Amino acid sequence: MLLESINSPTDLKKLKPEQLPDLAVEIRKFLLETVSATGGHLGSNLGTVELSIALHYCFDSPNDKIIWDVGHQAYTHKILTGRRDRFHTQRQYKGISGFPKRCESEHDAFGVGHSSTSISAGLGMAVADSLDGKRNHSIAVIGDGSLTGGMAFEALNQAGHLKKNLIVILNDNEMSISKNVGAFSAFISRKMTGRYYRDLKKEIQVLFKHVPAFGTDILHFARRAENSLKGFLTPGALFEALGFDYLGPLDGHDLPQLVEVFKNINELDGPLLVHIMTTKGKGYKPAEETPAKYHGVGAFDVATGKGAAKPAVKSYTDLFGETLVQLAAEDPKIIAITAAMPDGTGLSPFSQRFPERFFDVGIAEQHAMTFAAGLAADGFKPVVAIYSTFVQRAYDQVFHDICLQNLPVTIAMDRAGLVGDDGPTHHGVFDLSYLRHLPGISVMAPKDENELRHMLKTAVYSGQPIALRYPRGVGYGVDLDSDLTCLKIGKGEQLHDGTDLTIVAVGATVYPALQAADTLNLKGISAGVINARFVKPLDAELILGAARRTGRIITVEENALQGGFGSAVLELLHDNNLQDVKVRRLGLPDHYIEQGNQAQLRKDVGIDAEGITAAALEFMK
Repeated sequence: MLLESINSPTDLKKLKPEQLPDLAVEIRKFLLETVSATGGHLGSNLGTVELSIALHYCFDSPNDKIIWDVGHQAYTHKILTGRRDRFHTQRQYKGISGFPKRCESEHDAFGVGHSSTSISAGLGMAVADSLDGKRNHSIAVIGDGSLTGGMAFEALNQAGHLKKNLIVILNDNEMSISKNVGAFSAFISRKMTGRYYRDLKKEIQVLFKHVPAFGTDILHFARRAENSLKGFLTPGALFEALGFDYLGPLDGHDLPQLVEVFKNINELDGPLLVHIMTTKGKGYKPAEETPAKYHGVGAFDVATGKGAAKPAVKSYTDLFGETLVQLAAEDPKIIAITAAMPDGTGLSPFSQRFPERFFDVGIAEQHAMTFAAGLAADGFKPVVAIYSTFVQRAYDQVFHDICLQNLPVTIAMDRAGLVGDDGPTHHGVFDLSYLRHLPGISVMAPKDENELRHMLKTAVYSGQPIALRYPRGVGYGVDLDSDLTCLKIGKGEQLHDGTDLTIVAVGATVYPALQAADTLNLKGISAGVINARFVKPLDAELILGAARRTGRIITVEENALQGGFGSAVLELLHDNNLQDVKVRRLGLPDHYIEQGNQAQLRKDVGIDAEGITAAALEFMK
């Protein structure tokens, strides 16, 4: 087995070129065996096996920096850089990350998890090498989806201007930018990077420059002819216009071709874009046929491609999508918007039912928010469904284009709170803090899936900006009301009465708070429970009344404590001269939470029923 002998890129370089395709076969088998057991990002990683091998075979990591955009296609990179023996722990509690992480390996040049960052980071490293007098390479690997992010084009624009040694690998596996371009173009790209062609080109340029009178004109004509040929044969006109030399498209699964081109470009200077074509799920038929289904997977059976049976209880995501379809069937003004996540946000049924009212803007969260604001300004009711962690990327648009103009946009934040295996880049644990201080916006979170449905209707018909956050995973299996009603903005609900203390919880922490209250009552402590529902505005009457009645408040939230829900309650008490009320805040501490299943992570930070009970008992002392 070739793979067992490779623990670093140095070991990889000991292989003969003709052995590399066999290594690719072994790695695909290894990926299928491990990911089918642990879950993870499968399709994208099966598509980048040959690319990863060629990069580490031809370049000198970690001196040459390889930056993977998003990072969900970097499993082979991790396997080749000394983490094969630990790979079965990827995305597991206290295991290795599912994304490149600088503290994990010197070969992880940049920590990633969000899209469209690799070119900016790579350019920064290229400039740093230039300032230090080094001739290392910075190689940014970016997918066609991530290239839709505006930040990627901002970086391309500056890179073309600075002319530093930056190589951008465009991994095209979905958009089919150049479906009709084949072997002849690949041949041209290989020849144009070869030493003979480059040396000949330089000699001809010098010769023409010394021809009296007409030399400069001839050289200018020759350059135009070369660019016209490349533009005719390839789709690289855009990148050439931005100042990049363009090569491709190349077959991303043809290892001999990749190795030849990468060895050639090792000697090139200036910004270069190499366009390769890959197949998501390469080598595993179910993933090739339905790549979206195998983008991120749980454990599954390799022989059949089937995962575990879907739980009987529906997820928050599914119920959100179903409820939005129900509302839209009654109101033609409702619009659904997502940023390249129609399946992940539950909007695929909406897109099929109302295609003219569904918009997938690509990985462009900033544009999604302002686009929604424009729709709202003209009388529509847009609902923007984006994961909480990615709403962070559009903060200015939420402030300036939505809240400042008081436009009725509903921001539906899926995956709010601790999301589990994807770790700190994907936990949605800051939205309460970065949204509640914005004037004009209301922020709410449901205690269960039935309340989610009522909150969605409340948001759509509120006539103001509203952020609705809800967790990843299934609900509690509660009965669903057939009729949806609008809740009163800023009104919570008293679920339990108590005389010794009051637990004020919001969102996913409400049911654990109820369980904790039952345990405390058995221990002789009368604990009341409030479902706050709204983080902004707070139900001042309800919370202040409980504070005066019991003298002790415990707040519980699945959000960072700094500036979060508990802070809002403290501010409320202070502003109403109730500083003598004792307060204990439970939430996420001031450090990033690593990957692990949601139950384990909630236990670690003390916001499950057991943790709330323990905190209350300590508090009562």
